[in-house]
Amino acid sequence: MNGRLLLDTNAVIALFRDDPSAKGKLKDADEVFLPSIVLGELLYGALRSGRKEANAARCRRFAAANTVLSCDAGTAEEYALIENGLRVRGTPIPDNDVWISALALQHGLAVLTRDGHFGSVAALGSGFTAEAW
Repeated sequence: MNGRLLLDTNAVIALFRDDPSAKGKLKDADEVFLPSIVLGELLYGALRSGRKEANAARCRRFAAANTVLSCDAGTAEEYALIENGLRVRGTPIPDNDVWISALALQHGLAVLTRDGHFGSVAALGSGFTAEAW
């Protein structure tokens, strides 16, 4: 995995829980990026929690401390290629994860995740980790 990481939602949650394995994955990272998609998923989770304001504030602080990547026309091009490849192979994955994959490919980033289905995105190659931290 390269030293430039794009965080999946489960990676951020592991960091919020002070998971030593997740923290170890970031130790060697040169740069860490947060997809706007993941921020949306985190904020949605905060709204569903018993501590809405505190959890949302934590998400916003985390976003402010990292570079947030948003989707643009280039991301949409990558998304279309990935989604079509998954359709042709009959290996769909959740749409948000396709967008995260598209951002990773667009910016040459490795995805830090616990979700093995990122392996279905052939263009990521070994540019993701789905290890059980």
